[in-house]
Amino acid sequence: MENESEVKEFILWGLTDVSEFQVPLFIIFTIIYLITLVGNLGMIALISWDPCLHTPMYFFLSNLSLVDFGYSSAVTPKVMVGFLPGDKIISYNGCATQLFFFMGLATVESYLLAAMAYDRYTAVCKPLHYPILMTTSICARLAIGCYICGFLTSSIHTGNTFSLHFCKSNVVYHFFCDIPPLMALSCSDIDINEMVVFFVVSLTIFFALFIILISYLFIFITILRMHSAEGRQKAFSTCASHLTAVSIFYGSGIFMYLQPNSSHSMDTDQIASVFYTMVIPMLNPLVYSLRNKEVKSAFKKVMDRTKIIIQ
Repeated sequence: MENESEVKEFILWGLTDVSEFQVPLFIIFTIIYLITLVGNLGMIALISWDPCLHTPMYFFLSNLSLVDFGYSSAVTPKVMVGFLPGDKIISYNGCATQLFFFMGLATVESYLLAAMAYDRYTAVCKPLHYPILMTTSICARLAIGCYICGFLTSSIHTGNTFSLHFCKSNVVYHFFCDIPPLMALSCSDIDINEMVVFFVVSLTIFFALFIILISYLFIFITILRMHSAEGRQKAFSTCASHLTAVSIFYGSGIFMYLQPNSSHSMDTDQIASVFYTMVIPMLNPLVYSLRNKEVKSAFKKVMDRTKIIIQ
């Protein structure tokens, strides 16, 4: 009887069931998604095109843009479809696939942020050894390690979540397949599963945060020893932007996953989820790249060349 009642598909509740909000929200999230696509894919193309941007920092930025594009695309198109009258159903396998790619790419981003912090540490604190410490081979290994760790972690989360029996309801009170709302539907004992989620997410977040915080601690010490006030101001400005984005990313992740399932409020979870699934991927090209002089210069070269071709 339990096998017969096991769900084979899920219904995504979405952000709201108020019909008056459906079209405005569809327009808003379509604009956000288009900006995300143009910003991140444009950043990848720009970094690939300009030889001046073929440095370790921009190598990690291009990977960050690729990851942002990927995990936003794993969630946002299905959300946009859910705003329109029609199909809010996602298959069991489709739900597992969405969770796998979202968690995998989000975890990759977590490790990439740590790798970027280490890159900045070596550039600011060990400038003479930077060409040796951040060779093309080392950068490639760091990036590959981020992807391997991310998708191994995602495999654990996906297997842990979909090992549960879902026989209560098939309505997911969320706008995509995420761990807490799926666990809320389970008729299994989820105590061990919650512990696994808490342990794996804690290990991922705090290991990456440890690297970021230690890197920036040494960066700030180095900056304070600088004699140039202009140099200190520029370095502090760059670090503040990076740390703001890191705080939003990790803050929403900690809020979402490092609390007991019984403490979750689906309304507040959805607000936090909107930040790390849609807003952060849109903002990252601005926060990390478009404020950078080298990127602005490369973009200006592209625009100048485009004008010449048109003329």
